[in-house]
Amino acid sequence: QVQLVESGGGLVQPGGSLRLSCAASGSISRLKGMGWYRQAPGKQRELVAVISRGGSTNYEDSVKGRFTISRDNAKNMVYLQVDSLKPDDTAVYYCNAKVVAYPSLHEYDYWGQGTQVTVSS
Repeated sequence: QVQLVESGGGLVQPGGSLRLSCAASGSISRLKGMGWYRQAPGKQRELVAVISRGGSTNYEDSVKGRFTISRDNAKNMVYLQVDSLKPDDTAVYYCNAKVVAYPSLHEYDYWGQGTQVTVSS
């Protein structure tokens, strides 16, 4: 089994910042692509940012220049630095990882439980 646990969400004023963290643990042989998604009330879950094992990144257009995704392969962690937050960024943020897992060494898709980010004055 593999677990993803997010942390770092909270209530922040417009223009503020947060750092979201996601820790992967369990029967991990190799973490491949990792990413952050978000789901606002009444909307579908959407991609925010993804990062390859080698560090290549891709961002949803509305967060480019404001959000930064990074990872620490040694610690099995992925981070999302969110700056210049807007009320439209309010959502539950989910961590996602493509994991090659023991004992099968097959690749699986895992999700965290989500962390709430609320941007409000």
